[in-house]
Amino acid sequence: MSAMVHIVCTLPQGSVLGPRLFILYKADLAEVVKKYDVSIHAFADDDQLYRRCFRDEMAATVVQLERCLEEVSHWMSANRLKLNADKTELLWVGSKYSQPSLGSKGLPLQIDSDTVTASDHVCVLGVTFSADLSVDKRVSSICASCFFWLRQCQRVRRSLDDESVKTLVHAFVTARVDYCNMVLASSPRSVTDKLQRVLNAAARLVSDMRKCDRGLSQILHPDLHWLDVADRVRYKLGVTVHRCLHNKAPQYPVDCCVPVSDIASRQRLRSARHCLLTVPRHRVAHSAVGHSQSPDPLSGTCFETNSETPTVLSLHSDSH
Repeated sequence: MSAMVHIVCTLPQGSVLGPRLFILYKADLAEVVKKYDVSIHAFADDDQLYRRCFRDEMAATVVQLERCLEEVSHWMSANRLKLNADKTELLWVGSKYSQPSLGSKGLPLQIDSDTVTASDHVCVLGVTFSADLSVDKRVSSICASCFFWLRQCQRVRRSLDDESVKTLVHAFVTARVDYCNMVLASSPRSVTDKLQRVLNAAARLVSDMRKCDRGLSQILHPDLHWLDVADRVRYKLGVTVHRCLHNKAPQYPVDCCVPVSDIASRQRLRSARHCLLTVPRHRVAHSAVGHSQSPDPLSGTCFETNSETPTVLSLHSDSH
């Protein structure tokens, strides 16, 4: 047994206050990052750095990020933290027109003596982001994981009652389908149908139905009270918007939900009377020859660029 040591303050391991207090401890890190015109999003010891640029600015962006990470590493060392280069991931994000310079084909990043190569996709807080911002990789991963657990539950189905099966399905299947499902908003049916097949298989398992038996719709809606995947996404969006409008959500999504009636120049419009929200104006045109006009994300004005769609650099790192 080790010797007893008296400490002034502590935090129980696994406490819900852990992530919040850790963010407060490293709150000054945001000021370090902002000096290099880099955005940051943090959750506990996971940090994501974002930088917007165009394809012809990728090299300069890499240099700027390397300088930023060098100062971040010095700040962490001074505050008894360490930037973990082994868990750092780099992703170049853009439209399908910029594929030759996105994903694993993007420029690498140098952190001290370590080189971080670009990836085709990264996992941030359990959500997989691809270079073209498609959700195919995420949906395929969810389906594979859910069908695995459904097969495991099927093996012991005869030994369980209906309530126990429902508990297992909610823990291992529907929880995965519903996690961060708002990223599936406006997705085509070819994407949501894959997840719908997962729910259909889960409903058959709970009701002990065979694949060819009829009455699945009766089991899903009136009996189990499960919504379809598309309805689940709309429900989650509605709940989130309701929380934003009543100031029960974090500030960054609240700032995105602005009622039309709050804008003086649009208060007499029909959309103001219908309690609609404003849609940010944007115009991104792509052309193989000539120029395109893209909105400046900071000032809201437009400027001409060389027919290149904007590229975003995302850095995911762990500090411990």
